Amino acid sequence: MSLPPEKASELKQIIHQQLVKMDVHGRIREVLAETIREELAPEHQQLSTEDLIKALRQRGIIDDVMKELKFVTDVNEKERTSAPKPSTHFVDREPPVLQKTNIDPTRRYLYLQVLGGKAFLEHLQEPEPLPGQICSTFTLCLHFRNQRFCSKPVPCACEPDFHDGFLLEVHKDSLGDGSKMVDATTMLSICDPVHMVLIKTDTFGETTLVASYFLEWRSVLAAENGITNVAVELLGVGTESKVSVGILNIRLEMYPQLNKTLSPEITNTQFALERQKTAEKERLFLVYAKQWWREYLQIRPTHNVRLVKIFAQDENGVNRPVCSYIRPLRAGRLLDTPRQAARFVSVLGYERAPVIGGGGGKQEQWCTLLAFLCRNKGDCEDHANLLCSLLLGFGLEAFVCVGTKAKGVPHTWVMTCGTDGTITFWESLTGHRYIHRPINPDDPPLVEQPKPLYPYRTIGCIFNHQKFLGNCQPSDAVEVCVFHLHDESKWKPMSGEAIKSVCSPGTTSSVPPFPPLCASTIDAAVTSNELELQLRILVSEHRKDLGLSTVWDDHLSYLLSPALAAYELERTTSISAGNEEFQDAVRRAVPDGHTFKGFPIHFVYRNARRAFATCLRSPFCEEIICCRGDQVRLAVRVRVFTYPESACAVWIMFACKYRSVL
Repeated sequence: MSLPPEKASELKQIIHQQLVKMDVHGRIREVLAETIREELAPEHQQLSTEDLIKALRQRGIIDDVMKELKFVTDVNEKERTSAPKPSTHFVDREPPVLQKTNIDPTRRYLYLQVLGGKAFLEHLQEPEPLPGQICSTFTLCLHFRNQRFCSKPVPCACEPDFHDGFLLEVHKDSLGDGSKMVDATTMLSICDPVHMVLIKTDTFGETTLVASYFLEWRSVLAAENGITNVAVELLGVGTESKVSVGILNIRLEMYPQLNKTLSPEITNTQFALERQKTAEKERLFLVYAKQWWREYLQIRPTHNVRLVKIFAQDENGVNRPVCSYIRPLRAGRLLDTPRQAARFVSVLGYERAPVIGGGGGKQEQWCTLLAFLCRNKGDCEDHANLLCSLLLGFGLEAFVCVGTKAKGVPHTWVMTCGTDGTITFWESLTGHRYIHRPINPDDPPLVEQPKPLYPYRTIGCIFNHQKFLGNCQPSDAVEVCVFHLHDESKWKPMSGEAIKSVCSPGTTSSVPPFPPLCASTIDAAVTSNELELQLRILVSEHRKDLGLSTVWDDHLSYLLSPALAAYELERTTSISAGNEEFQDAVRRAVPDGHTFKGFPIHFVYRNARRAFATCLRSPFCEEIICCRGDQVRLAVRVRVFTYPESACAVWIMFACKYRSVL
């Protein structure tokens, strides 16, 4: 490969700058002097170039240089060498651009390298994956000061082969003078940790939260040369929060190098002061919460059975005030309306926290937001906390409600209070909305009372990031509950100052900062096509086993698209549209004397085999897939709707038309 002269000189300049930065010349001089002393002393022989290169390679200097020289690749070159995608839609290609890391020389960066893991003993017996074999993988997700990163997936092993580097920007304009390079003392006051979440993905694409760790990065400010190596012991989550799951080797480095490092005594004193301050705030809040609870119980003895939740355990088994799980969260350009936000939260997977052993007890685990988003699924509390945070971000007065559903099952949902006094319940697992109209128990029997449509039975307390209110009305039944939140005879409030002392962002507290939402990485058209193709194969194989032939009607399949789009629109906006056109198109496509049957179904995962097995459990769908008759034509249409965090709503419609023979 030949380069034009100007490119060649530019490349030489870059390599020269890199060599100067790494002080390679100085290191070569040292090796040369050492080699001359060792080799030439006995018989004064000539030292060849090969001897010198061998000495440099033995000391790892050549490897260091090659690692540091990051060669820029053409983005379009990558695309050309990857597996060809079906031409589902056409996009105007931009001219080839070089992908570079955009580094601002006036900013401080923390370069965090993960240099492998060890002692992941659960995977001690894991066999080496064969080339091309699908295996379980580990992925490391990071969040630091509104920046999110994700490692490449590595096969699960006792010593997972993590080798990733993340460039985290430390300095922000909000710290003061944006043009001034931040020094070590100022950085010592930045108490935001690096939140690391380890996710395991099995061969079926199911994710599990393995560990959640808050890395104290500021030890690098006192390290010699601004570089430090740390062995991070990761502990399990939930019931295993005291059990080690493995160790990560991490190297921290400051860019540009600090002119003056701090002494370890200064950093250790700062950490001790912060811990002391946090512990004191949490102690004072605990004293206040106990006093509040005593007062609440004195109002009515039956209050001790109401679901009034002041603290909740996170994935690491740490008790946090429930208000700290909420914070106004703005989704930028990723979500446009509160109802779209509710739809997004509802398509994140629902999974109860795992319990080891029987007994039917519910393991409590309120996940931090990063752990919930990275795992892409969580319990009803995680969904309610995220939805409440998003609705607050959209400027609504939103609260999380803690209470019960039918049969006394504990549950959480979201409530918004309109400026006109309208109370709306939002079910975070489905995206459904319900207007609350209270029943007045003092009304005469003949007065017609509203029939509640919501599934909620009792309500013990409501809270958001600033308020906590305990329900002290005579009955905690939702249907008779009055939401006059300023009436202290109905709702006992906690002190806003007390909540602020432990829950407000920016204060020295153990509350982790909220990460921003990430855009979807799923190509909706390609994924829809892939799923549709897989379902066609599964249907054909299933019918073949029954001794039936399969003829697909592509035109009829295409006509099902408007119906799927209308279903998703209805889920998001509660508005139904386009049904007349769909029915008219189907009538035209189905000849006289023929019967049409269709079956739509909705999933939040992209596993075709699992979806097909679920569809066969429905007698209506099985009737279509196993249809017998004259001139049977089958159709299937898949439509994937993408949302932030690679969440998606998958709509599938099976249909058939056949000649009715009596």
